[in-house]
Amino acid sequence: MKKIIWSLLFLFSSLFASELHLEKSFKDAVAHAQSAGKPMMFILSRHTCRYCVLLERTTLSDSGVINELNKNFVTYIAYTDDGDYCPEEFWRPGTPTLWFLDDKGEPLSKPIMGAIDAKNLLKALDIIKGRFQKVKKLDKYNYTRNKL
Repeated sequence: MKKIIWSLLFLFSSLFASELHLEKSFKDAVAHAQSAGKPMMFILSRHTCRYCVLLERTTLSDSGVINELNKNFVTYIAYTDDGDYCPEEFWRPGTPTLWFLDDKGEPLSKPIMGAIDAKNLLKALDIIKGRFQKVKKLDKYNYTRNKL
């Protein structure tokens, strides 16, 4: 009986403890990505954007997405309606915009524009991890990168 109670407590605590770890600024996110040797997911968002809200309430609340991002990525969301900093080269008129960057803050791909479901974001994150590994190998041997 005690095992069942402990199992249930563990299950409920793990369900509610899943929270996406977000950096406080773009600068902090790049510094963390460099120190951790991880790629970065940078999201340009607005509180008043229906698709941004949808992305956060569904995809970014999915336990599989949260686990993948917390384990293998550094994540930062810049809210344009709060005046959060966004590098000029990453600004886009539409939101949400999801950028995938290497640990130096350089793009690994073109951005994803609009809301994306959890299943497809997880597929994209797998592709980005592969690209990031290739970039790290190129950097290790000081090769110049071609567009990925």
